Formats: sequence, C-alpha cells, structure tokens
Amino acid sequence: EPRHATPQFIKDALINNLGGLANYPTTAGSAELRGAIADWLARRYGIPTPDFKTQVLPVNGSREALFAFAQTVIDRTKPNPAVICPNPFYQIYEGAALLGGATPYFLNNLPEEDFALNFAQLPEAVWQRTQLIYVCSPGNPTGRVMPLSEWKTLFEMSDRYGFVIASDECYSEIYFDEAPLGALQAAQRLGRCDYRNLVVFSSLSKRSNVPGMRSGFVAGDAKLIEKFTLYRTYHGSAMNPAIQAASTAAWNDEAHVAENRRLYAEKFARVSAILKDVLPVTLPDAAFYLWIRTPIADTAFALTLYRDYNVTVLPGSYLARSSQGLNPGENFVRLALVASIEETTEAAQRIAKFMSKL
Repeated sequence: EPRHATPQFIKDALINNLGGLANYPTTAGSAELRGAIADWLARRYGIPTPDFKTQVLPVNGSREALFAFAQTVIDRTKPNPAVICPNPFYQIYEGAALLGGATPYFLNNLPEEDFALNFAQLPEAVWQRTQLIYVCSPGNPTGRVMPLSEWKTLFEMSDRYGFVIASDECYSEIYFDEAPLGALQAAQRLGRCDYRNLVVFSSLSKRSNVPGMRSGFVAGDAKLIEKFTLYRTYHGSAMNPAIQAASTAAWNDEAHVAENRRLYAEKFARVSAILKDVLPVTLPDAAFYLWIRTPIADTAFALTLYRDYNVTVLPGSYLARSSQGLNPGENFVRLALVASIEETTEAAQRIAKFMSKL
C-alpha cells in the first residue's frame, strides 16, 4: 500500500468538515465532490466535462466498487454468465465474479506479447456468454498501459457481444513522462462519446496517499451509473461527509500529485541502477511496481529473500491463476516501491546481495 505522507491540506480539510458527521450523507454524494471529479476528468484526459449528475458517482475506494459493481451487471437469469479477467490480476475481480454468480475466465498477460490482452485466447462460446470484463491500465502487476488500438478492439468486442467494460485505473497518476491513456479518453478518441457499456474506477489512495480515507469514484455510461447508484442505496455505502470534503480538496490539487510522482521516479531510478546487473529489470509504463523474472521459482525466491534478508516481495504465481495450461505469474515477483527512498534503496541492495549468492 502507499506509504508516502498524506498532504497536510487534505488532513486539514477532513478536520475542518467534521460538522458533517451530524448528517446522513446521500448515496450520490455532494454536488461539490461530483463536480470536482468531473472537472478533474476533463482536465486530466482532455475530454468534455462529464455530467456530474449522471456520469459520476463517488465510492468508498475503488476496491469495494469493483466488487459491488458485478452485482449490478451480472444477470443470473441467463445461462452460465462469464466474467473475463486479466491474468495476473487484482484478486477482487475473481471474487466479484464468483459471488455475482458468474464463472471467471482469464486472459494470460505474457511477456512475449508485451503483457497485452490477447482476446483470441478464449473461444467464441465464452465470449458469447460474457457479461463483464475487468481490465486494469496501468496494470497490476505489470505496469503496462493499454494503447488505443487495444481499446478499439475491446470496444468492438463489447458491441459485438454486449458485455460491460470495467476499467480499473487506480494507478493512472503514477507515471514517468507521459500520462497514461484512460478508458474515457480512448472512447472519446474513437467516437464513443456516450461511453456505452464502459465505466472507469479511480481512487485517491495512490494518487494522493490517502489509502485509509477510502475514497474514489466510478464514471462513464450514465445508464450503468444509474443502476449502480440504485444498488448502492440498498448497499448502504454512502461516503462520510468529512471524507467528501477532503476528497474534493484532493481532486482540486495537482501539486501534491506531481511531488508524489517525483518520489516514485527517484525510487525507480535508484532501485533500477542497483538491480540492473543482477536481475532483468524493465521499467513499467506506469504504477509503482517492478515485475521481475526470477532465476529460481518465484515462491522460493520470495521465501529465501524474506528469511535471510528480511525483504518482502510477492510471488507472481500468487497473483495469477493457472489458465490454458500455465500460470503467467510463475517465476516472476512483484516489487512494490512504496516505502521511503532510504528503505527502498536498502531493500534493493539486499536483493543484489542475495542474487550474488545464488
């Protein structure tokens, strides 16, 4: 999880709005917050400002929304509904599919295909039953950003089969030079200005270093937002008014986000310089992970590194499912560059020492 300090102005906004605790919040959220999100989307992606009344919905972090959204979309009256997930993937996608009454299927993101979504991996019969697909761009754990050509193919398939696209974009603000392409941005460039069958999920957790605040949003297709809002009135997940005020302040400021990116860029530079001679390090397009192939089994690599050097990395096989005869996370580990610059540098030095003794 992010470990950079929460900006003081966000803390101040939270403290200064505690009076809102005396009132029940609305599911749709305040006009101020929804307007701030809509304005941010327009600034960030160069798109027409979404209608904050119909195309934007605040949520308590992208995690709960990604999970709950499946309950809105999956129609269990139809036979054998399918949900498609990237592989490796954020585990919430699979859980949402299973508890929504659907069967998850996986698209393996392979290094020889630049970790792209290869839609041909699944047969026509699965696509015909698909009701929802989760995509993550920038990706977790690979850090890959989907190009416009991939979005074009995905939109065409959504039109052909009628499935909904849930785009997880919680890492969108951690990048090096070029801001990642977003789903709404891609839709606009391809003339899909109604965002039909498309919703994006974003969060302040990583952008603004407030994972404990649990604040994000869903935006896109107004019909889907309307259904999701209705579901959430029963779900009982309206956002705390003080959190809404602090979130509004965060979405309206970019200076702290630029500083956040600077810190991550420095850590990437230091860690890459230390590890490049001992491991096949490739910088991601975005996000705060390094996805590195290991010379031994990923589980043995992680276990030995933790036991002998007190450094924690995540075995890639734990982030993926075996699909089509392989586990695409096998023999990879995910390094999260979330600690301080000093601690991250020390961890990289210990990994290099570990590698020298393999």
